Amino acid sequence: MTLFEKIIARQIPANIVYEDDLVIAINDIKPVAPTHVLVIPKKVIPRIAEAQPEDHKVLGHMLLKAAEIAKKAGLDRGGFRLVINNGPDAGETVPHLHLHIIGGRSMAWPPG
Repeated sequence: MTLFEKIIARQIPANIVYEDDLVIAINDIKPVAPTHVLVIPKKVIPRIAEAQPEDHKVLGHMLLKAAEIAKKAGLDRGGFRLVINNGPDAGETVPHLHLHIIGGRSMAWPPG
């Protein structure tokens, strides 16, 4: 069971900022910006490269909810970044797909 499955099952506490039947959104415990929220599908998809065509509903839902959460946090005015890491070289630390909403400060490009 992944860390995120334990959070979803309420076996591990987390600061939940949004939840519905498809996703849960929590504040990151090691934020890299003033706002750093993770949007996690409740269905276990190890990483985006392993998503299947039938996952399109949850994947689209994640993006729409990320935009809604960012707007509620006031990030729509200055901007925000959405990040999905895929594999260890990309910085993936939990093998359960999740999307980072990062904002509240200026960011450089390229990242990393």
